[in-house]
Amino acid sequence: MKNGFTTASAALLSRISYSLQQHPKRITAALATVLLTGGGGAFAVASLGPDAADLPVRLVEEPVQSLASGSTLADLSDGATFSLYRADNVRNTDTAESLLRRLGIADPAAAAFLRRDSLTQQNLLGRHGRLVRAETTDDHRLLRLVARWAHEDNGMFSRLVVEKNSEGKLVSRLETAPLTVSSRLAGGIIHSSLFAATDDANIPDNVATQVAEIFSTEIDFRRSLRKGDRFSVVYETLEADGEPLRSGRVLSAEFRNHGKTHQAVWFQAPGADKGAYFNLEGQSLRRAYLSSPLEFSRVTSGFAMRFHPIHQTWRAHLGTDFGAPAGTPVRTIGDGVVEFAGTQNGYGNIVVIKHRNQHVTAYAHLSRIDVRKGESVSQGQNIGAVGATGWATGPHLHFEFRVNGVHQDPMVIAKQSEAAAPVAAAHRTEFNRLAANMRMQFNSADLVFQASAQ
Repeated sequence: MKNGFTTASAALLSRISYSLQQHPKRITAALATVLLTGGGGAFAVASLGPDAADLPVRLVEEPVQSLASGSTLADLSDGATFSLYRADNVRNTDTAESLLRRLGIADPAAAAFLRRDSLTQQNLLGRHGRLVRAETTDDHRLLRLVARWAHEDNGMFSRLVVEKNSEGKLVSRLETAPLTVSSRLAGGIIHSSLFAATDDANIPDNVATQVAEIFSTEIDFRRSLRKGDRFSVVYETLEADGEPLRSGRVLSAEFRNHGKTHQAVWFQAPGADKGAYFNLEGQSLRRAYLSSPLEFSRVTSGFAMRFHPIHQTWRAHLGTDFGAPAGTPVRTIGDGVVEFAGTQNGYGNIVVIKHRNQHVTAYAHLSRIDVRKGESVSQGQNIGAVGATGWATGPHLHFEFRVNGVHQDPMVIAKQSEAAAPVAAAHRTEFNRLAANMRMQFNSADLVFQASAQ
């Protein structure tokens, strides 16, 4: 009997195994149906439980001691004061009243103090762009006012403090302290112009101008920028009490223009009086001639044919016109000697400088001349200011570059001029260490670009 049962069981298992092999999908579907049916039955059983609304409810009450027991609303509000803080920049048209009004201060006594205080008059009112922070009471009366501004060259900043003393009277004091220098990495993508891209990235105009100056002999920022060009820049920020006051020098920059990458790093050799910009291989970016006699600005008329606004005829324009406000400093693009400084027909006030190799530059329509005939000048030195003298319809600089008496395109000459000496062998170790660090920063900027693009 036992053997018969075992044989029958083996035969059953064999048939089940054969069925699974021949009809796996059918058997799986059947098992799923059984399981789902069982599950449905389970849900049906669960739904037969009592309704929560029919369960008994028990209300529990406990007395709680009030924290304001025995106090009136006046008692609770008495002494609950707070301070308000606000910041703004001083405008050159500000009076004591207008400045306090923008800071949300309603305090006639404070306005009267600012009007008569000599330190405030000399260092704050009418001083454009100085950062001011104010602390007031909850009814908008002045408790403390602090203004900070950076000095130009000595790495220091000034702090004007107006505050109430122990007797409740406003007093002022002027302090000086060193600026804190830190660096910032930023970047942008060109959609229309360099300044539009730097505005989008909250990069100061001073930094944008430096970038244009650094790469001026490699990139024509007026004509050769392309949509999609991108740049990264590391620059100094000068801070006072943790507040950024202004930007400093560009420490390194990378610009990708039309598929080509341009890189620069500021390097000052140990013991040297000044530094310069080099590419990451140590080649100097400084050339014999600057590409422009003005800091980066728009060009209103290039080296080409044009319709003369005064003579009303088409004629060759053998120079470059730079549109700029009257009084804008004009600089010489290279070392040389002043050959002429005075007035000359339609040029108005003009300075002519003779350089080596029969190269001559001319700077016309000046409102002011700052050099004299026979004086030696160096690259970047101010020689006058933009004006509208001579045949000029408005303030601008007319600039010419002549080689053996023949007018040449100054941008082409600047690009072709020889570069300054590379990093000296004695300082290669320090420079290579700096260049390696800058490569890492540029790579980090690339990762940020890629992440933002994705």
